Amino acid sequence: MTTTTAAATIPFFPPDLFEDDRDLLLDTVREIATDPAQRFILGERTARFEELLRTDLGAGDVIACGSGTTALTLILRAMGITAGDEVIVPAFGCAPLANTVLGVGATPVFADIDPHTLVMDPDAAEALITPRTKALMPAHMFSVMADMPRLRALATRHGLRLIEDSAVAQGAVLDGRPAGTWGDAGVFSFVQVKSFGGPGEGGVVVTSDPELARTVRMLRNHGQDGTHRFRHHLVGLNSRFDEILAAFQLRRHPGLAARLARRAEIATHYTRHFTPLATRGILPPPPGTDGRCYYVYTLLAERRDDLHRHLAAHHVDGHVYYPQPLPHQPAFAHTAAPGGHWPNAERAARQCLSLPVYPHLTDAEVERITTAVLTFPT
Repeated sequence: MTTTTAAATIPFFPPDLFEDDRDLLLDTVREIATDPAQRFILGERTARFEELLRTDLGAGDVIACGSGTTALTLILRAMGITAGDEVIVPAFGCAPLANTVLGVGATPVFADIDPHTLVMDPDAAEALITPRTKALMPAHMFSVMADMPRLRALATRHGLRLIEDSAVAQGAVLDGRPAGTWGDAGVFSFVQVKSFGGPGEGGVVVTSDPELARTVRMLRNHGQDGTHRFRHHLVGLNSRFDEILAAFQLRRHPGLAARLARRAEIATHYTRHFTPLATRGILPPPPGTDGRCYYVYTLLAERRDDLHRHLAAHHVDGHVYYPQPLPHQPAFAHTAAPGGHWPNAERAARQCLSLPVYPHLTDAEVERITTAVLTFPT
């Protein structure tokens, strides 16, 4: 009698994400721990990492901080957004879009999204502008950048600040301009599953506004200006960047372009094969390369839960991001317009299903994932 071995499940979050960097990480920990300077936060490695990203982006300044979420908080604080103010955010996305606004005492106002790209609809945002509106805070989603040219024009026309939540979009370029540089300020996140993630938390603020940069730099470090320790000019936060992560990211940065290219290759393969499924109730992201980041590859499926179970039966681990729109979340519902309806965000929450797209998937694994989707009975 012969036996067959079940295929190993292809995980959505790979447990071996940094396996190839094990020696690098161990060397980095030892290097920082034994450095005579004994500087574990905001040291010269952090400064070099900030300068590397600033040069990459052609930005005025990059300020490293504790996370992408606190990067948004630092920007809102530095802009003076506070109680009585409104910030227009997408109705579909990650919780920090709403909780950072609430955290500074302001009110998030939820705009519906484009039904296909899943990013904030500029027309929906414009309809929500009131005298209390102080900023627009669009977010790049999954594999598509927000419509930053229209949102930049909208912010300028109404005299609003533009905060670009580009946490997931490092390396993306739209109309020749990098993600993170379209707004008055942008952010990146380095949590491990992001395109340039590391083994811990971390983020940056990107801005070409010198005064905003100066204020963010003080706010991240208890309101100190970096020249006089224990002299606090502002009521700040503890959102300081780790030297181990800075050194690790400095040494991994040369491989970023290749990792991004592999993500793009996998996403292009998926889209080419899945586009014909639109008539069968499965819609892939729009094709193309401009304004794409490939952090997460997400399908819209009319029978999302059935597709999710089908993939699991074929040993492919899918993932449902954001099963509720932000204004339906218990933490934020009290701030939403009474009787409000966000049909595209609500549909996305019902239909989104994300597939593995990390760069060290093998070609065979990509084919397995593709076949599993294509064999879903419709």
